[in-house]
Amino acid sequence: MPAAVLGRTEWLARRDAHTERVDRWLVPHLARRRQGVKHPVEDFLFTYYSHRPAQLRRWHPGAGVTLRDADPAGFGPDYRATPAGLTLDVDRVRQRRNESIDWIRDLLQATMGRAAHLGCFGMHEWAMVYRQTQDEVRHNAWPLRLSPERTAAIVEERGVRCSHFDAYRFFTAPARPLNLLNPTRETQRDNEQPGCLHANMDLYKWAYKLSPLVGSELVADCFELARDIRTLDMRASPYDLAALGYPPVRIETAEGRAEYVAAQRTFAERAAPLRARLLAALTALA
Repeated sequence: MPAAVLGRTEWLARRDAHTERVDRWLVPHLARRRQGVKHPVEDFLFTYYSHRPAQLRRWHPGAGVTLRDADPAGFGPDYRATPAGLTLDVDRVRQRRNESIDWIRDLLQATMGRAAHLGCFGMHEWAMVYRQTQDEVRHNAWPLRLSPERTAAIVEERGVRCSHFDAYRFFTAPARPLNLLNPTRETQRDNEQPGCLHANMDLYKWAYKLSPLVGSELVADCFELARDIRTLDMRASPYDLAALGYPPVRIETAEGRAEYVAAQRTFAERAAPLRARLLAALTALA
């Protein structure tokens, strides 16, 4: 693995830049949490995903980087002092993570090797409220754009083509038979494809699960992508979030579906280099 040595001034600048960047996302979230205010779009990245705000804020240089004049107490037990400076003990981390490292590598490689499919139109969010009342839906503090009856009719008219297990598992029971596929955890590597919003959002999950083996800048890049994707996800959902500043993408119309596909394609293009960077980091560990 090629090594890099960062002087104290350089690594402190990178650490501070990372902290400043993620604080733009964390500070509003933490303020809402203290006030007991829920946000149907922004909260997702901190509730669905298990990476805590303090973990996202903490900076790691990644494997193969040595920090001059760094205090080991500031980085944790996975780091060791060397004559050149402080560095991550890769073998120590890999002993705990080998199985997950292999699983993530296989998933990323399989996903990268497929063509992007862009015809789902975000119907997974509709399948999550299918045949539910306003009180039953997940974000019941926010109204649906259409009546429950009309929402159900859209699902039945459009059909559902979801390949992502972690979206499919939140479908309502009557919506699951309407899906073209029956994704499972065991078939995840066979089903995931690079056009899927949730597969691209999950790059954040794979990045933080690989931390501190991958640098925090890459984790933050994946977080930023996931945050932008979540915005489209909820704008195209059946919820009416216009009062929060999220105008709907009306996928029940031809114009809305075209808008969704264009945004989905852009996200697939943004995700591709992030997926490649994660794979390159994993390859360097081999």
